[in-house]
Amino acid sequence: MKSFIALWSGQAVSIFGTRLVRFAVVWWITLQTGSATVLALLSIAALAPQVIVSPFAGAYVDRWNRRRVMAVSDTLIAISIAVLALLYYTGVVQIWHIIVVMMFGSTVGSFHYPAMAATTTLMVPKRHLGRIGGMNQTLNGLASILAPPLGAVLLALLPMGSILAIDVLTALLAVTVVLVLEIPQPETTEEHMEQHVLENLVEGLRYILNWRAMTVIILVAMMINFVVSPAFTLLPILVAVDYAGDESTLAIIQSTLSVGLVLGGILLSIWGGGRRKIVSGMGILIMVGGGLILISLAPPRLSPYILAVFFSVGFLISMVNGLLTATLQGIVPPEIQGRVFALFGSLATAMTPVGLALAGPVADSLGVPFWFLVGGVVTMVMSILALFSGSIRSVKVLDENGGRGNGIQPDMAATESSALDTQSEGTSSGS
Repeated sequence: MKSFIALWSGQAVSIFGTRLVRFAVVWWITLQTGSATVLALLSIAALAPQVIVSPFAGAYVDRWNRRRVMAVSDTLIAISIAVLALLYYTGVVQIWHIIVVMMFGSTVGSFHYPAMAATTTLMVPKRHLGRIGGMNQTLNGLASILAPPLGAVLLALLPMGSILAIDVLTALLAVTVVLVLEIPQPETTEEHMEQHVLENLVEGLRYILNWRAMTVIILVAMMINFVVSPAFTLLPILVAVDYAGDESTLAIIQSTLSVGLVLGGILLSIWGGGRRKIVSGMGILIMVGGGLILISLAPPRLSPYILAVFFSVGFLISMVNGLLTATLQGIVPPEIQGRVFALFGSLATAMTPVGLALAGPVADSLGVPFWFLVGGVVTMVMSILALFSGSIRSVKVLDENGGRGNGIQPDMAATESSALDTQSEGTSSGS
């Protein structure tokens, strides 16, 4: 666990730098364009490569040295941010430059995520995976709490190029930590290495389809991400247009949301999630939908009411994400986690670029609150349907040595009867 804590700490510093720069860049673009469509386009640029590249990246991660994958990924991302900083320093930066850098970072990150997620299960005892999920959510929340106000201060004090340099330095620190640690590798068979990467990819897809509960989760995530991710992407427009706020207003809302993320993560790290993590997660997700509806109906101004709702949504989302991650890390065999996690992420977010392409023009016409309303309704409906799925209700935690050599085991027989995965063979919230 000591090595994992060191690895986790290095990644924590890098995540903070990334969140800081993201806040600054997004607000800079908001001031430059004032367009929901442009923000949606930027998000598409960040997501589309993940959807396309991730399945192949995951298959390669299961073949390659994961320590090397993480180090090279972080290094390449640092170089791309350094190039963008140089463009800011020279005063020639354009929106399309940012889009290109985001697409490149997203492509490289498609290799880093499955490598880190799969490494976690080799370094952390299974009984602690739920708590690590809570720690990850706490980390994300803390980064989001500190990054907006600090980003707002730095925007007033420093040029954008200097702010971007912070992300470069934190990424290089994460690389240094990875290089000095011994990162365990899963056992790989000669047969696996001789297979074509497409065969590995098909093997991971077959695993997902044979576990009906995972198929249900993916279909729920696709529908929710289609409407919810665009809503939060357009939060700067909600602040600037509906709340008539500035970067300080945006920082207050994002920090409040993040305080909820932190406290939800802390609770989960103490609780661990219990035996039926997925059932608990879907029940909590229903409440997330209710919170999104309340945001859409709130008066168009910053108030204690709207801050309380954002806090609650952050608290609940943190628990859902942690529960889902712990479930997947506990059940998927380590030797195929790279491709399975990558496929899961790719499929779960596949509809997000489509939602962003639609949300930008719709929000410009009908307002961002309308999109929050749609997101809340869809989240509640999909979560309720998932709870009626026999495959979801059957997933439970076993002891350290139970089922598939992992800590969580689905009742595969029960997956034959499910309300959501149904006759269409197919329909799921990802982090």
